[in-house]
Amino acid sequence: MHHRKPYFFVGIGGSGMMPLAMILAGQGATVAGSDRSLDSGRLPAKFDYLKRMGVALFPQDGSGIVAPEQIVVASAAIELTVPDMMKAAELGSERMSRAELLAGLFNAAPLSVGVAGTSGKSTVTGMIGWILHALGRDPTVMNGAVMKNFATPDTPFASALVGEGDAFVSEVDESDGSIALYWPKVAVLNNVSLDHKSLEELRDLFGGFIAKAATAVVNLDNGEGAALAMTLPAERLLTFAIERDANLAAENIEARRFGAAFDLVERGGARHRVTLRVPGRHNVSNALAAIGAAKAAGVTIEDAARAIEGFEGLKRRFELVGDAGGVAVIDDFGHNPDKIAATLDTLHAFPGRLLLLFQPHGYGPLRVMRRELVAMFAEKLGVDDLLVLPDPVYQGGTVTREVTSADIVADIAATGRSALHIPERAAAAAHLVAEARAGDRIVVMGARDDTLSLLAQDMLERLGS
Repeated sequence: MHHRKPYFFVGIGGSGMMPLAMILAGQGATVAGSDRSLDSGRLPAKFDYLKRMGVALFPQDGSGIVAPEQIVVASAAIELTVPDMMKAAELGSERMSRAELLAGLFNAAPLSVGVAGTSGKSTVTGMIGWILHALGRDPTVMNGAVMKNFATPDTPFASALVGEGDAFVSEVDESDGSIALYWPKVAVLNNVSLDHKSLEELRDLFGGFIAKAATAVVNLDNGEGAALAMTLPAERLLTFAIERDANLAAENIEARRFGAAFDLVERGGARHRVTLRVPGRHNVSNALAAIGAAKAAGVTIEDAARAIEGFEGLKRRFELVGDAGGVAVIDDFGHNPDKIAATLDTLHAFPGRLLLLFQPHGYGPLRVMRRELVAMFAEKLGVDDLLVLPDPVYQGGTVTREVTSADIVADIAATGRSALHIPERAAAAAHLVAEARAGDRIVVMGARDDTLSLLAQDMLERLGS
């Protein structure tokens, strides 16, 4: 794609912004940006990587916005009072949201593959991208997480892949309603459950998304998804499920500590034994979604099943940081009830107490998910497990603190499970390290804060010392 104007990203270090900037830079565009984390000295390796890619970085003080010809790109989290946005308004620079820019690139692709759902989007996107890459299709991939298959010492933040092929694979976000901007040739709907919006809003957004696609790949194990699948004609629908009738089904699942195996059964077709390098029943479902999308993109089931066995997973998705003194430390992106439940189910398939540090990803999500979050922890926490919640991540701007971590902990404790509110994250981590004994698994969970990975690494080092 030809890019005639330079781009300036406000908040370029964000998980949704950085890969988009990388794709534009990879396509030859002139890209610059600013970020609060850059100004505060957090995560310097990330910004050093952007500089090596030729991205110019500026303080978030308006100094990088110099001409009306610049296209200023901002995520929904950026307030209009941020100096960069005020400077853009003063100069009359064209402004776009992250979603508008991404949707433009996505919709222009000959084969647009969009991955939607409350949980599993990044993993399924990575799986599809890897399948197409491994089979020589040379896709462009836009992800919200680092894909281990493409990460190297020279490209440590490989959350995007720039290819010359016809496929553009991207996760699409429902949290701000921007999913309505995308027109997929292949639409994947993993699941529908509470996170940022009410179920009624989610039904409208996800239903509209799959209705546009030439082929919709939908999870029948999810009740809301199955109901939306019923609205589509059979010739435009490819279904998947675990141990039930679907176009693609998984049977005879074998759980492994850091992997899984299952029989892939195509309705009216062959049976293939598939081995995954990522664990959990939820990843078996993710694999079915990815194989279904690959089939819709013209790949044979046999080739897709073979290729997915090489998928190494994503950073911060049930990632084993290391083991010290018999205690394993795991870094995980779980932040809503479904994601956290999947991780806990995967861990509880094997012996060992769980020590969980869950940093909520905002006060708004806590308010929306309060009842479901408490019910999930009450059901999924073991009698010996311990959950610690610091205060939610906060990176500036205005926020309403109607529901706090202390409220969630009080609700969980009332159910008889062990939960503590320790406001400062460092103190919460220190408490778990002090509590840990051989055989335990420490899990650091949360979203919207890349420094959680540094925290997990620090906890491992403390255990080792």
